[in-house]
Amino acid sequence: MEEGSSSGDREEQAKRYLEQHKILELVNYLTSMLLYHRPENPRNYLIALLERIKIAKLTGATFPNFMDHINISSMFGMMDTSNTGTISFVQYTEVLKTLGLCTEDEVIEDDGSLITLEKFSSEVNKRTQKIWSAF
Repeated sequence: MEEGSSSGDREEQAKRYLEQHKILELVNYLTSMLLYHRPENPRNYLIALLERIKIAKLTGATFPNFMDHINISSMFGMMDTSNTGTISFVQYTEVLKTLGLCTEDEVIEDDGSLITLEKFSSEVNKRTQKIWSAF
């Protein structure tokens, strides 16, 4: 950064840097994993997690994820209160936003069909992998 930059310029440069490198998303994910697993030694856990992310990025292996099939099924079940095996498109998009798997302004096309567990699970996993591939 330039020494004579104004405070506003420095803030804008910092914001662009964080966005470009997806730092806030990474820190949010690391925090989520930390709170989900609550390891005895958080520093060692985070170091190991970052190493697993690096290996997954280099080898194409699956990225570490706190949303396994049981978690996804449970979440789906909480939304499928009438046990029909489907959830609405609105529920689907809201949970993707809540999980940080889509942005507030992202437009997801509604094809008019209800969302099944298989589609929900597939989309959560696909979007999670897409996010990790950016790191």
